[in-house]
Amino acid sequence: MGIKIGGQIEKVNGKEMNYSEFEQRYLAKNQPVVLSGLMDDWRASKDWVTKQGQPNLHFFSTQFGISKVQVADCDTRDFTDQKRVEMSVSDFVKHWLENSTQEKSDGANNEANGMSVLYLKDWHFVKEYPEYLAYRTPQIFCDDWLNLYLDSYRMHTDPDTYQKDNEISCSDYRFVYMGAKGSWTPLHADVFRSYSWSANVCGKKKWLFLPPSQHHLVFDRNLKNCIYNIFDDVSETNFPGFKKAIWLECTQEQNEIIYVPSGWYHQVHNLEDTISINHNWFNAYNLSWVWDLLLRDYNEAKEYIEDIRDICDDFESLCQRNLAANTGMNFYYFFTFISRFALVNVVQLFHLHRDNENSMWNSSSAAQHLVLNLVSIRKIAIKMKTVGVSAADCGFFMDLKETLDDPKFLKFCMGLCQIYGLIHKQTKWSCDMKKALMVGFGDYGSSISTPEDLVKFIDYAAQKLGGTCSEENVLPSKFDDG
Repeated sequence: MGIKIGGQIEKVNGKEMNYSEFEQRYLAKNQPVVLSGLMDDWRASKDWVTKQGQPNLHFFSTQFGISKVQVADCDTRDFTDQKRVEMSVSDFVKHWLENSTQEKSDGANNEANGMSVLYLKDWHFVKEYPEYLAYRTPQIFCDDWLNLYLDSYRMHTDPDTYQKDNEISCSDYRFVYMGAKGSWTPLHADVFRSYSWSANVCGKKKWLFLPPSQHHLVFDRNLKNCIYNIFDDVSETNFPGFKKAIWLECTQEQNEIIYVPSGWYHQVHNLEDTISINHNWFNAYNLSWVWDLLLRDYNEAKEYIEDIRDICDDFESLCQRNLAANTGMNFYYFFTFISRFALVNVVQLFHLHRDNENSMWNSSSAAQHLVLNLVSIRKIAIKMKTVGVSAADCGFFMDLKETLDDPKFLKFCMGLCQIYGLIHKQTKWSCDMKKALMVGFGDYGSSISTPEDLVKFIDYAAQKLGGTCSEENVLPSKFDDG
């Protein structure tokens, strides 16, 4: 069954685009784009590629050969994904070279010579080799709440769900992918319904995209099972809407970066031997996608074990553990995440207010960015409250004064300072948190433990800032809009 191609993904020169333009044209509209000109100074573009433009497999084998990585067998399906095995980078390279030699000697492709096509995926290269500095995240992708948070905290704190080497308990979402011609990734939407960007260090990829408005067309009648490979002979009986789907297509060349928005299903094929660098991330613009997925998966997890509710000592805790195991987060981890993010944004707003006597301080791009973040978090907290998320579900207690003394939070705050200083081209960003915050919060209750507490905290911050600003202050109206 052929697929309908409705158009191509737009390609633009990334050097000619600033953060504000990318934000307005692609983040806010949740639209994909391919960007060029952003990888010229990357070390990876030199070390990882031979003079002939091929993957420098010898370099990887000698420099990083002992690393243990996840490798997908592209010829073997395992439920909704490809079968995965763990091997060393040197063994993976050995298999790749043997496969390539076999192909050249007998003229057969991988399928014909009986050797599996392997695809190295989800290698946490940055965490494993932090001193190597293979690349620099482009400015337009820097507002990355997920990886910024995971640089200071881990998402899982429950020993039942957290394991050091458990892939779902990710230490970060910065990955290296390596695959020979013919390797591919089945149809999927990204983890947490996050954004992703994927940079081709070498090689060429073919992408097929389906916008969120059509994602139901690739699911079965019960909206439970998704098509695995859109180029298979898809059963019209099982997937009655598939023929109606209209896809966008893109061929991604070497040194191009593709931006994948939230909720866009996509399938990817390596047309040549390829190395790519991929990040998953989310921020104020797609935080609602994360919550919507969590709520949907929670309801499914609860429905799946509903028949044991009466004999379960703590049914809700079991639902949350299952949610964390299946989705990578649960209500507790997510609420902890957004609470800490709210606090770090409020700290920076108070710092900007304190260090800028000008009454128009709040109209700066940095202030507006921080307000946008808090408006987004506030909306999610209200949704959590509306669906009945309780203190017991969250299991979280954040004492403001203790948090401001926590070295992890200081690191977190400094990371945000650096990122927003880069985005908004401001050098005077301070992490003097207590002085910035406690001057204005001396009369505020000192803890956050529920979504309702979080909403009150954000509203209090807006009130304190708005009360000291001129009539044309835009902060209160922005918060009110949320």
